[in-house]
Amino acid sequence: MSQRAVAALAAAVSMGLVVFTGTYLTEPWEGKRNLAYYDYLGRTWTYGFGETRGVKKGDYCSDAECSRMLYERLEKDYHQPLQRCVDNFDTLPIGLQASMLDAAYNVGVGAICKSTAARRARAKDYRGACNALTWFNKAGGRVVRGLKLRREYGDTYRIGELEICLTSVEQESKR
Repeated sequence: MSQRAVAALAAAVSMGLVVFTGTYLTEPWEGKRNLAYYDYLGRTWTYGFGETRGVKKGDYCSDAECSRMLYERLEKDYHQPLQRCVDNFDTLPIGLQASMLDAAYNVGVGAICKSTAARRARAKDYRGACNALTWFNKAGGRVVRGLKLRREYGDTYRIGELEICLTSVEQESKR
């Protein structure tokens, strides 16, 4: 169990799920750009931590606005739907909740709600749910290094979903 995952879980106790997830998982992986830009596929204007709603060329958000938008979207568009599609979502180990929330922000809430990870979470197979989230590591049918790192153990600067998820499950089992 990594010390950084334990420290992150300790922080989660004092933060709400959405702020914890935004701070430790989503923000570092999404990256932030204050000035609107075309996304990597050149399909839509984006700014902040991946915000696309109503964004147009020349739009700007301050650092505080970028974080506020992310946290509001995480709560309304991802956390609340996960609460509806995964029975007792709020009673799952905090790291599993955070990992599912971050994955939903990255790949879509529908994909997570229909996933093996959600089925395993509903069945209280938390370790299996953590491992199933790692399967969301592809784009265009190919494993993408950044997605693999995000879904698993992260890198030097960012914690990974599997790392925080399994640490949380281990902590829960000790209670």
